Amino acid sequence: MILYPAIDLKDGACVRLLRGEMADATVFHKDPAEPARGFIDAGAEWLHIVDLNGAFAGEPVNGGAVEAILAVAAGKPVQLGGGVRNMSVLENWLERGVARVILGTAAVRDPEFVRAACRAHPGRVAVGVDARAGRVAIEGWAETTELTAAELAKRFEDAGVAAIIYTDIDRDGAMGGPNIDETAALARATDIPVIASGGVSSLDDLRRLRACDAALNGAISGRALYDGRIDVAAAIALLKGEADAC
Repeated sequence: MILYPAIDLKDGACVRLLRGEMADATVFHKDPAEPARGFIDAGAEWLHIVDLNGAFAGEPVNGGAVEAILAVAAGKPVQLGGGVRNMSVLENWLERGVARVILGTAAVRDPEFVRAACRAHPGRVAVGVDARAGRVAIEGWAETTELTAAELAKRFEDAGVAAIIYTDIDRDGAMGGPNIDETAALARATDIPVIASGGVSSLDDLRRLRACDAALNGAISGRALYDGRIDVAAAIALLKGEADAC
């Protein structure tokens, strides 16, 4: 499994939200390149970035901060979501060095765009499946649909999606542990690799994800990395199955 350190961007700063509420944001770094550099130095293989303002606006907002992170990523791949609703924006990010673009709202509103993007850019398009009380939420989590996570994932079984990022919104930023049962159920329901997100707050959470009865691609963690509850290097070693991390 892969550890994906999360860098959420709001008004140019690195923040963490509580359950997706923009009004409940904690600023951890005014310069988002600083944590990115730290994660890379600690051995991170990927970085996970979300343009929170962009998710609400429907277009990129924190472009300067993303570029600053890309500049210090030292060639490590970066996946980015938030505000990508058309091919022009998606291709612009890919051209600027983003390895994988995450489509969330667009996956519900415009599934053919997702399919077209996967055809044009194999292996470089992921789908964000964000659920609240079992139902998919879109538009920066401000609107809840009637779709279940599994229903949305199954729409793209044959599309060539590189990964699904599954977030339990009620767990996100709450430091109460991930929804392992629902994450594992989704992974078993689809052939697309699933990345767990939301609530990962300890090495024990990562152990439980790694030991669940489903093959997960990786796990995203944010707040726990910033407040020191999870050591990045130890988490990477644990997810790789290195004995000295257990």
